[in-house]
Amino acid sequence: MHTHFMDKFRNYEVVFSGLKNGKHEFRFEIDKEFFQHFDTEQEFTDPKIVADVLMEKHTTFLEFWITTSGTVNLVCDITNEPFDQPIANTIRVMVNFGEEFDDSEEDVITIPSSDHAFNVAQLIYEDVMLSIPMKKISPNISEEDLKNLEKYSPKEEIEEEPEGDPRWDALKKFRDKN
Repeated sequence: MHTHFMDKFRNYEVVFSGLKNGKHEFRFEIDKEFFQHFDTEQEFTDPKIVADVLMEKHTTFLEFWITTSGTVNLVCDITNEPFDQPIANTIRVMVNFGEEFDDSEEDVITIPSSDHAFNVAQLIYEDVMLSIPMKKISPNISEEDLKNLEKYSPKEEIEEEPEGDPRWDALKKFRDKN
């Protein structure tokens, strides 16, 4: 499975072998085809996204900051009209070297010591997904539309916590553990 993934995403490799320690910048253009490689419910039309990857190479590990910015075209949940959703998010990941590929840890990925490159496709994808709102509401919606929507939508319990942010959820888990 892993090699097949790599083939499709060969253009999203950051080659680190031969680079000296320190910061290195890479830039990737993200298009519609990129998203078609992922099994996603999400329909991406017309994504205009740039992923800026900053890699800091240390002697024994790598650090990545992946910043996605741009727009994707989404369909409004209420009016079914397409609208441009701005995308802006950054994730930071540490890459260690080990026996084999392992991404079971939060924010830490282990890759085989023999690897010369790190593929950032999956991280770019996750980065973009984090900026897509759960409720897709067009900015062109009138107050009236929203009021009507509230009238017909089931009343939610006030107790409910706001939409979870996966990063906070991870922190909460961590806090509860300790």
